[in-house]
Amino acid sequence: MTTSEHISVSRVGAVNVVRIDRADKKNALTSTMYEALTAALTAGEADEDVSVHVLLGVPGAFSAGNDVAEFAAAAATGKLGLQVIDFLVALASLDKPLVAGVDGLAIGIGTTALLHADLVYASDRSLFRTPFLDLGLVPEGGSSLLAPRLMGHPLAFELLCLGNGFDAGRAATVGMVNRVVSAEEVEPAALEAAAALAAKPRQALAAARRLLRSGHVTSREDVLTRIAVEAKEFARRLASPEAAAAFAAFMGKKK
Repeated sequence: MTTSEHISVSRVGAVNVVRIDRADKKNALTSTMYEALTAALTAGEADEDVSVHVLLGVPGAFSAGNDVAEFAAAAATGKLGLQVIDFLVALASLDKPLVAGVDGLAIGIGTTALLHADLVYASDRSLFRTPFLDLGLVPEGGSSLLAPRLMGHPLAFELLCLGNGFDAGRAATVGMVNRVVSAEEVEPAALEAAAALAAKPRQALAAARRLLRSGHVTSREDVLTRIAVEAKEFARRLASPEAAAAFAAFMGKKK
């Protein structure tokens, strides 16, 4: 098992298990954590003994999104860290299946990252929410392409623009979640599914995943292009007076 601060990586057979572990901050992600996540996924992709990735959080929190302090600093300077983009590109570039286990909060990128997963198991206390517009920002992670493709424009607009939270049941109904289980069953369910995938012929598994993801709208090239377009607009919004006012109000509430 290898460990970086707040990101741990372990191996269960042919499964690369990556865990976000910053429970005191509800798994809010810092630039250092994004770097570690990217490194963990990249290393797993390069390892011939790995067939499947699993992404997990901690009890009560998959991820609360970006670290507030870092996000506020980025808003003040209007500069978006490349570590986030590198992580999103790594997600969109995976050849091996990605299974996610979600218990509790999945906010912002904690939700949009799941759109890149092949299987998602969530606890019945999970909450999926993307408050981008509340902060004067726009959706990221390829979500403006992937979410409408998955659930249709009205529901994607409700999630990404209106910012309504989806509970686990609704997330399953719209296709974001494969199965809703108890909090205690999330990790076993995710690991069991990953092990089942890992037991299948590896080249056939990779080819089948590639075929399923090669639709004309959600091809890897289209997703990577959309991530870049979103990032450019995100950075523009981040530097706007509108975002500055939203962040000031948000930080005032936090204090």
